[in-house]
Amino acid sequence: MPARKTKSVSFDAMVKFFMKQYNIPTRKDLELVLTRLDRIETLLRGGTRAPVRRIVSSAGSSSRSISQRRVVTATDMVCEVVQQSPKGVGFKEIQAATGFDDKKIRNIIYRLDKNKKIKRIRRGIYTTR
Repeated sequence: MPARKTKSVSFDAMVKFFMKQYNIPTRKDLELVLTRLDRIETLLRGGTRAPVRRIVSSAGSSSRSISQRRVVTATDMVCEVVQQSPKGVGFKEIQAATGFDDKKIRNIIYRLDKNKKIKRIRRGIYTTR
């Protein structure tokens, strides 16, 4: 019987085999991950904008108007609710007007009081200074 010929294995084939066997990522895999990371970063940059209220005011003639963008924060919303009531406004009224949960309103009221933008009349009742 003649001796059996063995097929020689190339170095590249051996490397590919070990990379598959040990789950080592290829250059193509890394490029795919980097592409996905770039997409996520652009979504995060574009999707984390604060709520915007547009204010349109006329400048001179009625045909020409200037639109300005003003960011309305949660603190601004709570401060506006307190300013609308000169006799003072209660915690529940603030919550009903803004729709925020208890913890968020408590934190905002604490900061506004600390910065002396609102005044506490008595427990749960606030007014502007």
